[in-house]
Amino acid sequence: MPSLSSLRAFSAVAECLSYSAAGRSLNVSHAAISQQMRTLEAFLGVRLVVREGRGVALTMEGRELARSLNDGFSTIRRAVDALSRADATRPVHVTMTPAFAVSWLMPRIAEFRHRHPDIELMLNPTAELVDFSPGGVDIAIRFGDGRWPGLESEPLLLTNFVIVAATSLVGTEPFPDPARIYEFPWLQEYGTNELALWLDRQGVVSKRNLNVLHLPGHMMLDGLMRGEGVTATARAFIEPEIQSGLLRVLFEDVREGSGYHIVTQPGVQRASVKAFVGWLRGHKETLSIPAKGGDRPDL
Repeated sequence: MPSLSSLRAFSAVAECLSYSAAGRSLNVSHAAISQQMRTLEAFLGVRLVVREGRGVALTMEGRELARSLNDGFSTIRRAVDALSRADATRPVHVTMTPAFAVSWLMPRIAEFRHRHPDIELMLNPTAELVDFSPGGVDIAIRFGDGRWPGLESEPLLLTNFVIVAATSLVGTEPFPDPARIYEFPWLQEYGTNELALWLDRQGVVSKRNLNVLHLPGHMMLDGLMRGEGVTATARAFIEPEIQSGLLRVLFEDVREGSGYHIVTQPGVQRASVKAFVGWLRGHKETLSIPAKGGDRPDL
C-alpha cells in the first residue's frame, strides 16, 4: 500500500483540481503536495493527473482511484464521527468516597449542572479503590499524598487526617495515649479501616474485642455528631464543629500534600471530562490546620 499521506494528498488534488488549493485544504505547501503526487505516481507506475490550464485534470486512472478513495475516506469519516459522537455522549464517570460525596461534592454539584446542562454525570460514591479502564472511570477523587503510580493527580482539597469524637463522648480531659481509643465505640465507613490502620502505625495493639459500627459515610458523620463513637476522617468536613467545641480532635496526622486529589489517566481527555476537571480546579481549597490543645497533634 502507498502511504496514507500520499493518498490523502491525491484525494485533495482530485477534489480541488489544483495543487495550491489542495495544499491549502490540508494546510501544507504546494511543494509538499507535488512531492506526494510524484511519490504516489511512482509507486503505482501510472499518471494520475495532467496539466490543464492553471490547474490539473485527472487521467482515467486518476478518476478511478479518486472514486475509490472517496468511498474509502467517506467510510472512515463516518466511522470516526460515530465513535466521536458515542464518546462525546458517554456520561462522565466520577468515583469518590461517600463521605466526600456528601460533605463536599453534592453541595456544589448543582453549580456544575447549571453551567453544563448538556454533560451527563455518573457519580459513584464508594470506599473501594476503583481501577481505571477504557470506557470506565474517567475521574477519581482520592485521599492521599497525590502519588499513585501510572496516574496523573493534582490537589483539590488539602486537609489533615484526624481522629475525632464528640466532646460529649470523650470529655475535655487530656488524651495523650492512643490506646485509650479502645475504651470507646468506633464508627467506620463501609469498606474502610483507617482508624485501625492508624492505631497500628502508632504501635497500639488491642487487648479486647472492638466495638465497631460499619455504616455509610453520611450516616457515620451524623453518628459522630451525636456522640456515638470515635472515627477517622478528613478535618475539612468537620472544621466548624471542631471550632464550636462540638467535636474534639484527639490526634491529627499532619503530612505534606495530604488531602483529596483529582486523579485521571494520562493522555487526551474527552471535552466533557476536561469540563468537569476544570470545574473541580475552580474549587481548590486548603485546610491543613494543626490541632490545638494538650492532645498529641502530629503523629
